Amino acid sequence: MSTEHHSKVKLISECFIRPKHDKGEPKSRPCLNLLAGDLIVLSMHYMQRGFLYSKKPTDTSEFLDKMKNSFSYALDYYYPLAGRFVTVKYEDEQACSIYVDPNKGPGARFIHASVGVSVSDIVSYSPDALPIVRSFFELGETGVVDYDGHTRALVSIQVTELDDGIFIGFTMNHSVADGTSLWHFINSLSEIFNSLDDNMVSATPKISHVPIFDPVLPEGYSRIQKLPYLELPKELISCADVDPQLRERIFHFSSSSIAKLKEQANWERGSGLGQISSFQALAAHVWISINRARNAAVEQMTTCFVPVDIRARLNPPLSSDRFGAMVHGVFITKKVGELFENGLAWTATQLHEAITAYDEKSVLATMKAIMDNPSVIPPDDYTTESNQMQKQSQVRFAGSMRFDVYQPDFN
Repeated sequence: MSTEHHSKVKLISECFIRPKHDKGEPKSRPCLNLLAGDLIVLSMHYMQRGFLYSKKPTDTSEFLDKMKNSFSYALDYYYPLAGRFVTVKYEDEQACSIYVDPNKGPGARFIHASVGVSVSDIVSYSPDALPIVRSFFELGETGVVDYDGHTRALVSIQVTELDDGIFIGFTMNHSVADGTSLWHFINSLSEIFNSLDDNMVSATPKISHVPIFDPVLPEGYSRIQKLPYLELPKELISCADVDPQLRERIFHFSSSSIAKLKEQANWERGSGLGQISSFQALAAHVWISINRARNAAVEQMTTCFVPVDIRARLNPPLSSDRFGAMVHGVFITKKVGELFENGLAWTATQLHEAITAYDEKSVLATMKAIMDNPSVIPPDDYTTESNQMQKQSQVRFAGSMRFDVYQPDFN
């Protein structure tokens, strides 16, 4: 697809959706406090996931009405997502806390748009397609971070009509949810969508995984956690400038390629040492390859960041239905030369051991450290030359395919 044939996404309509059985009373649904682990990512971008269908609905108007109706029913269960953030200030402490008020604001956002491109244009993996794909999520609006949940919807759905198909884009605030919760929401919406008949039922359809809104707190910690500011500094809640030389690229790894990487890593590693997963093998391959592509010096340190779901690491483990941002990061730092010299199996083993070692003790230690000193990660805190070099040697993974991404169906 040539850039000269780019089409811009055109907004057809948008509206806001409230829970179907919203009583409309000021205190009809309880508020949800943001904990230190939620506050720390206020500077992050919203999560974005989407579905591309190669066939248009038979009746677009009927499809949109059904999506809106399903969205409203889903918000009966996921009611905080219909609200907005509220900041409480503590003048005497020079501090503030933030909570989700489900009753504030007009609701979740629903967008209907169109664009003059085909499905084949989108799946071409061409760099030219990327700007268009970005506009499939909240019309490509830029400069938005989680803190903007004070005024922006915490979740939105955009249905974009293509020449020969549709794209359904989901956007969700990362301070209120992680990937597990996002995909639970999408799967719940799909269940509701497929349970509705043409007459549209009045009772809220049942879903397989009802969300649980109950924060995880170490013993002795309060549900109200405060940041050491009356007003958050703008530099903490503004998008960092993107290097104009930075280019996005999409690489597609087939299931057979990933299977070969996993087989190679486990064969090189030997038996009796624990199985290297497909993800760990792929992550090791990517980590090595990126450092080679960067011509990184062998003495330079390189860090790989892998997110881990803390629910299963607690004892007893929490249900995946526990809604929230329950992800911690595992950081593995090695010399670039170690990756090059030791290869795939060794690198995958470093990832495997670090992820496996992140147990309940690690989870609680991290939680307490964050809660003892609540803060917000600066959008870009790499200001010195040495830190910039370290930034360039980082590799971060997100959006794991361990989520149930193939179950939802909106056909």
